[in-house]
Amino acid sequence: MAWTTPRQDPDRNRRRLQLLAELAGARAVRQRSRPQRQRTERLRQLIATRRRVVG
Repeated sequence: MAWTTPRQDPDRNRRRLQLLAELAGARAVRQRSRPQRQRTERLRQLIATRRRVVG
């Protein structure tokens, strides 16, 4: 039996593309926020190290 690709409904295809675009946008926002999170974590580590050395 030959595999055939079913024709997708145009509305379904449009919704799928819209969803993929929204996911890509959310992923881009998360990636932009990560450097701030990394800086915050590094700062916490430095503060903890300093407290151990001083205290």
